[in-house]
Amino acid sequence: MKVDRIEVFCVALPLIYPWKTAYGEDADVHSILVRMLSGNQEGWGEITPLFAPTYSPETASSAFFLITEIFGPQVVRKEWESASALRDHLSAFKGNSFAKAGIEIAWGNLEAEIRETPLHRLLGGKTRFVEAGQDFGVQDSIDLLLENIEKAVQQGFKRIKLKARPGWDLEMLQTVRSAFPRMTFHIDCNSGYTLDHLPFFQKVDRLGLAMIEQPLFHDDLVEHAELQKQVETPICLDESVKSVRDMRLAIKLKSCRYVNIKPGRVRGLQSALEIHNLARDHGIPAWVGGMLESGVGSGINIELATLENFTYPGDLFPSERFYVEDLTEPPVQFAPGKLGFQPSLVPGIPYEPVMDRVEKKTLKKAVLK
Repeated sequence: MKVDRIEVFCVALPLIYPWKTAYGEDADVHSILVRMLSGNQEGWGEITPLFAPTYSPETASSAFFLITEIFGPQVVRKEWESASALRDHLSAFKGNSFAKAGIEIAWGNLEAEIRETPLHRLLGGKTRFVEAGQDFGVQDSIDLLLENIEKAVQQGFKRIKLKARPGWDLEMLQTVRSAFPRMTFHIDCNSGYTLDHLPFFQKVDRLGLAMIEQPLFHDDLVEHAELQKQVETPICLDESVKSVRDMRLAIKLKSCRYVNIKPGRVRGLQSALEIHNLARDHGIPAWVGGMLESGVGSGINIELATLENFTYPGDLFPSERFYVEDLTEPPVQFAPGKLGFQPSLVPGIPYEPVMDRVEKKTLKKAVLK
């Protein structure tokens, strides 16, 4: 398949309310949209490394630069036989998983359109219902958090993720567990702790959480393995797994008992698929994480979540949860009467972006042809 043209958009999409985590606060989501064309057919990708290097060392601006100045020129006007070939070619460049993923995800959707097959089937997934979990960032008060959890429980969500950071952790968790003794909870620490916090994690062990997500340094595998030996609650890796190699090392070191997979973080859909398979073959359950993507990226995440080892409800949300107006039409919505999604049966990109909306939110744009 020959790539004739690549269009790159750096967009800022305002959130309904700020998203607070251990690494800071975001009032809007800065993401990169990649539109890839071959003849009269196109594919889209979205990556959301955010405005500042808080979640990872990458940013939307750094990804925009690398895609438009370094990676994109390596890809456009050339024939590519597979996503693996494209990924392997870009592996000559160190790191920068999000920037590489933007190109590879667009290529995957373009391939699905050319083959006239839904993306999830191209990936090897099944056309099945994908269950969503509920997430809550750091709230203004514990009372507000309890109100939000009560609503989620009444709606019927089967698991709830709570963002934790020093000062918003043990007291919050003890209060929540006391109020909801049978609900499935896990915490996401976003690398906000160190091994010096071991007494805290040992107290968390008493609360019966499903997992502790990414408690330690953002690219660590060794200390997570040490922590897992000393606590009973499963450790889940997120930021630390950026590639298939990272997953192999995590398995070897026994760094985790769950893994969160985000296609942007792991260099694209092909790597996400291979990490999923590695985890499955070693008895490690996986789930699809989210980065507050627009409907473009959310739809892609839903397609990925149809793979067999994604057994824990994912960070998958309808557009109305975070955005007054999403970039796609229709917006991403729950399946009627359910707390989850049906994958798309349309070839290529599951949710088409509305170009007027994209242009309105675009901070800068580049075209490679």
